[in-house]
Amino acid sequence: MIRMTWPMAACALTLAAAAPTLVQAQAPVHAQAGADAPIALRIDATKPGPKIDRNIFGQFAEHLGSGIYGGVWVGKDSPIPNTRGIRKDVVEALRAIKTPNVRWPGGCFADEYHWRRGIGPAEARHTTINSNWGGAVEPNTFGTDEFMDFVEQIGAEAYVSVNVGSGTVQEAAEWIEYMTADPATTAGKARAANGHPAPYKVKYLGLGNESWSCGGAMRPEYYADEMKRYARFVRNYNPKQTGAEAMQRIAVGPNQGDPAYTEAVMAAQKGHDWAWNIEGLSLHSYTTGGWPPSYSSTKFDETAYAKLLRETLGMDDLVAKHAAIMDKYDPDKKVPLVVDEWGVWLAPLEGTDPGFLVQQNSLRDAIVAALNLNIFARHADRVRMTNIAQMVNVLQAMILTDKDKMVLTPTYHVYKMYLPFQDATFVPVGFEAGTYMQGDIKLPRIDATAVRDTHGKLWLAVTNLDPAKPVTITPDLAGGKIASATGQVLTAPRVDAFNTFAAPNTVAPKPYTAKRSAKGLTLDIPAKSVVVVQLEPEV
Repeated sequence: MIRMTWPMAACALTLAAAAPTLVQAQAPVHAQAGADAPIALRIDATKPGPKIDRNIFGQFAEHLGSGIYGGVWVGKDSPIPNTRGIRKDVVEALRAIKTPNVRWPGGCFADEYHWRRGIGPAEARHTTINSNWGGAVEPNTFGTDEFMDFVEQIGAEAYVSVNVGSGTVQEAAEWIEYMTADPATTAGKARAANGHPAPYKVKYLGLGNESWSCGGAMRPEYYADEMKRYARFVRNYNPKQTGAEAMQRIAVGPNQGDPAYTEAVMAAQKGHDWAWNIEGLSLHSYTTGGWPPSYSSTKFDETAYAKLLRETLGMDDLVAKHAAIMDKYDPDKKVPLVVDEWGVWLAPLEGTDPGFLVQQNSLRDAIVAALNLNIFARHADRVRMTNIAQMVNVLQAMILTDKDKMVLTPTYHVYKMYLPFQDATFVPVGFEAGTYMQGDIKLPRIDATAVRDTHGKLWLAVTNLDPAKPVTITPDLAGGKIASATGQVLTAPRVDAFNTFAAPNTVAPKPYTAKRSAKGLTLDIPAKSVVVVQLEPEV
């Protein structure tokens, strides 16, 4: 069935509905620790680890449902406040979390995207059908120049995925030439005629998308040969992009645990010569509860909650598996693992087009986000960029919109709470995680990471996975004592709570302060919560 743009209006009632009923009653937000013994947590800031690249907080925006049209782009003549057609409220929200990069135009959409259809005046744009996602009409009113305007407005780097599946090396090369060439060239003149004389900055270049499936169903060896051609001939001409600012080429990597692409691409990279190279290998892995996704984003019991958390914690082994393969070919870790699609992929909301991947975003999803960000931080020596799927209105979104309304999701709030982690230095944390049991599902009770931020401040993030029991943490600092801990806590009366346009603050951060007594500092961590605090050492 063909749909026009702005499809989110069809599901406005669903998103604004009252919070659903969870099977198990939950503890109050400010519950105190019960009879369980406190968990001792030791932070060793004397042994700093790798830098946590801010790019692990990257975003992904695909032409899918209302992820672009209605979510980012409303048009210059829209009554919705906008700057050159781009929503002001969404820009403001993304600037507030210091979005480091945005991957675009896909996704599966990228391997059927022909960039010339989306440049120039309105009459030059091609109206097509988005055959990957719901058969929606694609007006191409949001194209290259609009995307580059968008990332500039939010202060992010551009991560552009070129069409390897149905395109050609020449088409991809001419696209990057259009974006980066000198205005004296024919390509640069075309860009200038469309309103931007100066070359754009394209920091990241995706060499295809899921070439093992929707991007062409290519054998790993075949893709590796194609990759070399794109890596060689798709050039960046921006004179300012040299040295550390040079464009980084990211190759298609594995689907979940399949090692075939990791082996083939890294073996090819090891044998590269002066003519070509890659600077990243992608990994895609979603938390789904099984395929096709059938778990509800609004109505789930504790067993479903525990199953999804168990699955998402598997990201740690998955990253370690592919990192070990990469280490064989790249022991110096020059090529980062880029997890450029990850997140919770659940059943579409009732009453929405299944092809638009519309789902709600609950406290559970915020906990999933925190767990994954912690995993990426622990693997910061190899994982230096990730992109959660997706930014607005699609899958595990940061933001939901409907016409002029906008609401921030619990996942968004986790990203904002983790701002001190951007470009911070990893600090080792030792603790006994304890156990949370649901039936035969055994999970760690807590997870924790610590960092020293770019200003030298020490931060601790603790996630309590248990949906019913709070926990008390007694932090200890190697080589010193902690005087205070203040920050924010994200929780709600129910783990299935979510924000709506009518009730936008159902799940929102609240101030948090640790307790101080003669025995020292204690952190009472509520059930089903994420806590991020700044630790002030005694002087």
